[in-house]
Amino acid sequence: MRRRALTPLVLAFGVLLTLLASSPALAASYRYWSFWEGTAAQWQYATQGPSTARPADGAALGFRFAVSRDAAAEAAKPRAAADFAAVCGGTTAVEGRKRIAVVVDFGLPADAPAGDAAPQDTPRTACAQVAPDATAAEALAEVAKPLRYNSAALLCAVSGYPKQGCGEPIADDGPQPEAGPKPKPSAPSDGGPSTGLLAGLAAVATLAAAAVWQSRRRR
Repeated sequence: MRRRALTPLVLAFGVLLTLLASSPALAASYRYWSFWEGTAAQWQYATQGPSTARPADGAALGFRFAVSRDAAAEAAKPRAAADFAAVCGGTTAVEGRKRIAVVVDFGLPADAPAGDAAPQDTPRTACAQVAPDATAAEALAEVAKPLRYNSAALLCAVSGYPKQGCGEPIADDGPQPEAGPKPKPSAPSDGGPSTGLLAGLAAVATLAAAAVWQSRRRR
């Protein structure tokens, strides 16, 4: 009898674990500066940070501020081409220095934090001339100061934008369109349980109560 009475409780506990394991992350996107490298005139999501990447002479680097997912297939790319010749073609080569094309895209107005605004609406391009062993971060600093980093060396601001914040999570309903009107991202979640999870917990409680009632009835 006792074993049969415990069966609904075991099932209820299994349902609870399933609900917790399948609950989606509260924040799917982040407001941050992404780092890109030009390959065959196309932007590729960088595999290392700007403070460790050491681009060669003739490289193109892109930096894009946006609310997007931290994933190569879903992050927002710079809106200017990864074209070294277009950016650095008019800059004379200097012995002992390398030329790096830098594209800085401050993003769309909808990506701006509350109370802040991007320095310009269109991407900024500049040709950085730096030492042969300079990093991508040094090339960026050459043309887009001031920069701001956090304690984990995450790039937080370019040309002083944004004034505050650094890669904060943003709760959203999925990836936003790149072109056209874009709604403001919703405020970050307060960390409370979702409606579906609450419904699941209620169902678990109901099963547990039924198990107790059946046990008492058999006795």
